[in-house]
Amino acid sequence: MNKQNAVYTLTNECHDCYKCIRECPVKAIKIENGHASVIPEKCIACGACVKACPAGAKRVRNDIDKAKNLILSGKDVYVSLAPSWRASFENSAEKMIALLKQLGFKDVSETALGAQEVSIETAKMLNEAEKGLFISSACPVIVDYIRFYMPKYTQYITQIGSPLMTHSKMLKETYGNDIAIVFIGPCIGKKNEVTYSGLFDVALTFEELRMWFNDAIIDISKVAKDSRYQFVPESAYEGTLYPIDGGMNQTIKKSGVNDNVQLLEVCGLNSLQRALKNLDVEKLDKTIFIEALACDGGCVGGPCISSEKSGITMVSDILTKEKKRDEIPKNPKVVVQYNIEPKKVVKTDHSMEEILQALKKIGKHTVDDELNCGGCGYATCRDLAKALLDGDAETSMCVSYMRKIAVRKAAAMIRCMPAAVVMVDNNMNILEANDSFMKMFTGDMYEIFKARPDGMTGAAIDRIVDFSDIFKTILKTGKDLHKERFPVKNRLYDISAFTIEEHEIVGAVITDVTQTETNREKISQKAHEVISKNISIVQEIACLLGEHMVETETLLSSIANDYDDKDEEPEEKK
Repeated sequence: MNKQNAVYTLTNECHDCYKCIRECPVKAIKIENGHASVIPEKCIACGACVKACPAGAKRVRNDIDKAKNLILSGKDVYVSLAPSWRASFENSAEKMIALLKQLGFKDVSETALGAQEVSIETAKMLNEAEKGLFISSACPVIVDYIRFYMPKYTQYITQIGSPLMTHSKMLKETYGNDIAIVFIGPCIGKKNEVTYSGLFDVALTFEELRMWFNDAIIDISKVAKDSRYQFVPESAYEGTLYPIDGGMNQTIKKSGVNDNVQLLEVCGLNSLQRALKNLDVEKLDKTIFIEALACDGGCVGGPCISSEKSGITMVSDILTKEKKRDEIPKNPKVVVQYNIEPKKVVKTDHSMEEILQALKKIGKHTVDDELNCGGCGYATCRDLAKALLDGDAETSMCVSYMRKIAVRKAAAMIRCMPAAVVMVDNNMNILEANDSFMKMFTGDMYEIFKARPDGMTGAAIDRIVDFSDIFKTILKTGKDLHKERFPVKNRLYDISAFTIEEHEIVGAVITDVTQTETNREKISQKAHEVISKNISIVQEIACLLGEHMVETETLLSSIANDYDDKDEEPEEKK
């Protein structure tokens, strides 16, 4: 767990489901000891793993304390509020500002102001170009994705700072360079943008803002709007459309572009990859601009939007609140030059021999063994093999491989058990039977069944044993049965029959106790003989002791009586 990353894992909460790998578009996840961790140098902070994790083990770094410390430092701290706030909160602008001021912020401004300047500068750039490809720099996740994983297209990203960078520069030009700026929005990627832009100080998500309200014991429903509070230095206009799919292109159109410019929208990293795949930019005869956003539907689909509104409602709220202006300036007030360099994630090129050796570790010895089921989170078995070679995966991630191991272990245990084991389906056919079962019940047919590759699989149980009714009963009732010393012909069996899949598969463990019971009877008979003999001896001893006691008692009584007679003679005679 590394809380310095924008996204990290609570190891104890991770339950090795591999869903984060499945959803991560760049596979920036490492599995170690069954737990997933984020690989910082590969992560683009898209938040796909955060949204996908069913256990809530993937967390976003909490930067509330950083924002609080800025306020406690005595600086004037301004909020750059993302235009998607209307999709996340029900508040009016006046109430939203009042809430943020209660937290200690100096004032609140709309990031959309910077977006408007970016659109004006972009429209100007597109009109001046004769042809070629241009990709928007507004989304930090898109920028990092191209820099890391499609570096050859980095040169086509517009060298214009994002709306947040532009807005931050605007605020500092207006209120002074010594102010602090805290961005609040639905994007995790902005936490990375802080480090390489240097124009603002902290990036918080809407989820963090709600946590802060709760920590400060602020009841949002009880805070009244105050008409004195307005966005500074002014309210935004068309820039508020940026968080919806195609919103940036709408603002560019309003700024005016010529007929040679084509405006396209692409949402989602996989969609962007497909859009650029096999594209030969040199063959383009028009100026093509791609408004590229990492989240489906735009920023309103961000990982930390923290809203239960429907997608349509969120888009409608943003469209409804747009303020229109009569004329859009031809030149921007503020422009941030943004030099974007490729930073390719280095991948080890593994030889085919290495990949095949890695595949053997997960039981893939032929092409037919490569199921490509995706259970491990990777699209193909070979992708998993490469991850194994990179040290980012474990063999236990292969579901089919682990199943084979489990089956082999179970089969080995069943095969080596001295007791007979059999499994029967609801058609009363044998699914599995060990060697002890075959020896116990097949008689002369033992060698024939043993020679078969599938053993007794498919054989009718009622033609093998005389107690098939036990299996029928369990299949019908679903209740386990135990029969002790169950007689079958001239043998005695202990039978433990049980449900494996209710009404579908039953199993039984059978022990021949005939010899044990015979030995027990012999022992019991010997014991009775010994006991009877001992009783006779004891009785004889008791009789002898009884006669001896009678003789002794008679003698003593005679002596005693004799003494009594002498005591009764006259005194003179004595």
